[in-house]
Order: sequence, then structure tokens, then C-alpha cells
Amino acid sequence: MGDGIGVQFGGTKYLWGNVPAFDILEMASNEGETYAGDLHLLFAASGDLRNVIKTIAHLPSSYDHSLEITINDRDLDIAARNLIFLLVALIVENRDEAIDCIIHLWYSALVRVSDIEILNNQIRPLIQDVCEKVKSKSPKTILGKTWTFGKRNLRIVLQQTSWNRLLSFFDKPVGLTAEMASQIRADNTLAHSRRDYRDRYMTYLTPPNESHSTKPNPTFFQTIDMWPMKDNADPHHGWSLEEVSNTSSGAATADTYGKLFFYIRGVLDSFLDRVSDLRVSFKLLNFDAFDLPDHLDAGSFSRIDVSNISDIGWLGIHRTLYLMVPLLQTPAQNPHATLITLFMNAVDETLTVEDQMQGLTPNSRATKTLLQYLPPTGKPSSTHDPTLIKFSYGRELVGTYDHIFERYMRKFEIRKAGDLLGAMMKENHTIIEKWPYRLKLRPGQPGAQDEFDRRMRDGVSGKERYVEWKRVHQGIL
Repeated sequence: MGDGIGVQFGGTKYLWGNVPAFDILEMASNEGETYAGDLHLLFAASGDLRNVIKTIAHLPSSYDHSLEITINDRDLDIAARNLIFLLVALIVENRDEAIDCIIHLWYSALVRVSDIEILNNQIRPLIQDVCEKVKSKSPKTILGKTWTFGKRNLRIVLQQTSWNRLLSFFDKPVGLTAEMASQIRADNTLAHSRRDYRDRYMTYLTPPNESHSTKPNPTFFQTIDMWPMKDNADPHHGWSLEEVSNTSSGAATADTYGKLFFYIRGVLDSFLDRVSDLRVSFKLLNFDAFDLPDHLDAGSFSRIDVSNISDIGWLGIHRTLYLMVPLLQTPAQNPHATLITLFMNAVDETLTVEDQMQGLTPNSRATKTLLQYLPPTGKPSSTHDPTLIKFSYGRELVGTYDHIFERYMRKFEIRKAGDLLGAMMKENHTIIEKWPYRLKLRPGQPGAQDEFDRRMRDGVSGKERYVEWKRVHQGIL
């Protein structure tokens, strides 16, 4: 790695998910599949639409009340892409065309002529009409527009300047060719200075297993010289690799990206099927999560998903609770109303050198467990031997971090903060496991080796900790 250790590389956008999607409702375990009330969901720092789509796709067929979904992200690139995908879903009549268009725009650097035609002929006129009407407004004026499609409607609220910027997501930068777009992407994802990072990633993979995409994707390329994401951004990271692996892709059984395509296609098909007969309202916002209480009604949401803004590098858990708990429904309104917080970095930020050294000894539980997954095949040839690299990474996966997270909670007095702010941590989770990416099987059990091999390549570390909260009183702050 040389001087490159710890150096930031690549773009700063997170246009794809970096942890697997999940259903934030899980009605069967909460309200029940026969629930007869309306549901209001808030994705306060949404990122891409994966959690929205999976939640609606998993909605029980018996549910026939109204569903209101508020989707917020402070990055206009993300908000604009989410708007475009939802408009494609609601407008394009041919379901197969809509699904393929969404997948290409979501994940492909180069898209098909037909995708650009859908953008320009069916989606752009809606945005252009609004831009014409608001062009005389002052730049910071907040303006909303609602489109209605039968029982479904979509509303987006933006500043005037952001409305004007929306049009840039329909046109590639002037002079950008398909060849240039491919080279820009390659310069990022195949940069010479990042070869060691790529080698490490390749080490964790299993052995290896006529294009119509000719147009640069305008929702990616806002400039003529930059790929917007980090070099290791991967479409796989936003979806469950286990579910993807179990998806049929025909004879190409080891084609993991082929499986991913068919998997996402299936989820989108279920999403469109439910949306087609549901009274659903989408509301898209483009605010910092800190400002959301100024734009939303208190006590109105059945679920609030905040992604990992509760990490100290973002808002932190205290401010997250202060802002979000008042927006959650009370137990009297809905006893299953839940705020979901994700701590992606808490364990790493709390681990001490002593903690790390304990797992390195030959007699440690982590070493003994890891040797069952990665038995030695001979003496390593050098410190660069792939076996050592895999062993180093695998050690994290077999670790348990409950005591580390408990230390983190004591340090920041998280339970006390919850009590002051009217929230209580749910001891028994009903939506997502506390440690969903921890290894579930023990070495030697059927499927254990496959589970370990999947975890080595699926983009999560096993240190990700979810905390579910319920509102218990008004709070004193």
C-alpha cells in the first residue's frame, strides 16, 4: 500500500447501499398481517431506495389500507435518482420495461437508448413543467409538487435552485462519450494506486466463475471527468448475498452479478405488484436530517429508519434521539411503532489495542474458530501470502462484540439519553436482528463454510449493530 494507507480515494457519493436492504415493517411480527390501520413510514437518511422497495415488496397481500412513505436524503444526487426511479415505476405502463430501466439507471455506467428515451419522453416533461413555473422564485424558496396516478401519488419538496438542478440528471455532460464514461469509471475502479485493495478484495472471492448499453448514465455523470462513488462501491453490498446466491440464474450458477440482476428484478416486480393496487403516497425531501422536525408532524410515524446517522461521525445517537423520537407514534397510537438506528462504526471506534491483541493469540477462541474455516495448507510464502490476508480479515468475522458495544453504550450513556428523551431500547427486536451479519452457524454445521465464505465477500464486517427504540413518554428535554 505504501503511502496510500488510510488515504481517501474516489468520489464521496453513496448512490448504492453499503449494507443489505431490509423490510422496516415486518408486519407479521408486529402489527400483524390483518392490521386495519394506516401506516406512515419515514426514511430519514434514505440513501438509495432499496429499503423502501423491499418493505413494500414484502407488504402482506391482505393489507389494503393507505401507506404513506416519506423519503429524505440531504444529497440531491440521491434524492433526484430516487425521484426518477419512482416516476419510472409509476408512469411506465409495461412492467418489464419499467423494471429494466430502473435497474440500468440504478447500477449501470452505460445505459440503453430505450432508457434515455424513457427519461426524456416520459419523465423529463414533468420536471420541465415545474421548472418553468418556479424559475422566477427566489433561489432558497421551498417549493413542492404533487403528481397523482390513480390511487397513488408522489410529492417532492425542494428549494428552487434544486428544482433547476434536477434537469441535469436527464442530460449527460456536453462532450461526454460512452468511451470517455467507461474510462472515467475504470480510472477510479482500476486505479494503479489501489491495486493492493483490489488484490485483497479478490482474495476473498470464490474462484472465477453483445452490449446494448451505449449511452452514459446521466444520473451518474454530472461532470465530464469524475466517477461519483468510491472505487470499492459494489451493487452487491446493498442486498442480502444469501438471498442473491439462492436466486436462479440458469446454467451460469456462479454468475453472482447475473444472480443479482434476477434477484433485484424479482424484488422490483413484487414492489410494482403491490404498488399497483395500493393506496400509497410517496413524499420526497432533500433536507439535512437535523431539519426534518421543521417539516414533519410530531407523533406521525409508525416506523423511522435513520440508517447510521446515529454514529458519532454523523449526528450521533443523542441528537438522533432528540430529533426523531418526537416524530414517532406513541404506544397509544401504535404499540409497535419503532425507531431503527444502525451503528456501523461504534465497535471499531471502541476497540482498544488490548481488545485486538486478545484475539491474536494461538489459543484464543477467535483463532481456534478461524482455523476450522481456514485450515493451514502449508507455511506462508511471505507476509503478502493471500492465506495471511484472508486470515487477518476472517478473524474479525468470527469475533463477538457484545461487550465492546456495551462499553460504547456506557461511555456515551445511551440508555440514560433514551430515558431523558422519552425512548427505550427494545430488548427483543421485532424488525431486524441486533447483529444481523454475525455468523449464525458453528464450524462443522451444515452450511457453515458457505456462510463464512459469503461473509468474506459481502461487504459487511459482522460489527454492525442495530438498536430498535420505542417511545415511552414525552421526555424532559
